[in-house]
Amino acid sequence: MYLTIKETAEHLSLPEAYIEQLILNKKIRAIHDGEQYIIYKEQFNNHMDQLEKYKKMIADYLSEPLPEDPDVKDED
Repeated sequence: MYLTIKETAEHLSLPEAYIEQLILNKKIRAIHDGEQYIIYKEQFNNHMDQLEKYKKMIADYLSEPLPEDPDVKDED
C-alpha cells in the first residue's frame, strides 16, 4: 500500500515538512509519480516495532520499584 506525504505524516505522527526533508535526504524511499511523492507503507514496520519495544522497555523501567537503600537506617 502506498501513502502520500500527508498520510505518511499522520501514520508516523510527524510533520509533513519533516517527511519531505527525509525524502529529499533519501532517508525514506519514495516514488515521484509526476505530481506527488508516494511512499510504501511497509518500509516503516520495523521502525514501528522498535518504537513499541522501546516504549515497553521505558514503561518497565519506570514501573520497577526502587531498591531499599542500606544507609537509610544508619544513624551517625
